[in-house]
Amino acid sequence: MSIPSPGKKVRGSLSGTPINALFDLLGRRWALGILWNLEKGPCTFRMLQERCGDISPSILNSRIKDLREADLVEKTLDGYALTRRGKELRGIIVPLGAWSAAWSKEVFDYIKPGMEGS
Repeated sequence: MSIPSPGKKVRGSLSGTPINALFDLLGRRWALGILWNLEKGPCTFRMLQERCGDISPSILNSRIKDLREADLVEKTLDGYALTRRGKELRGIIVPLGAWSAAWSKEVFDYIKPGMEGS
């Protein structure tokens, strides 16, 4: 496997704890952005590239490969989509986003532009 996997050395863990393997995977450039944009529904490679913005085709291709290998994204008749596991993970990430917004405001006095009312 080319992706970080539990039981093997990954960033942040010599023993490859599952959480560190996951964070290593999600910490790769654009991994979270792809998962986030697939919540809007299945889409083709080109549509996903447009949803993500300035992602290069080679990075998108590489991240899709990683996320498919991790069973978070799958290829469907309609393009790429979140798997059951990908949807479960996104459900966990959404509350982390709310927590991080409060943390950012309270500790760093930073509010992301456009999120003032959140």
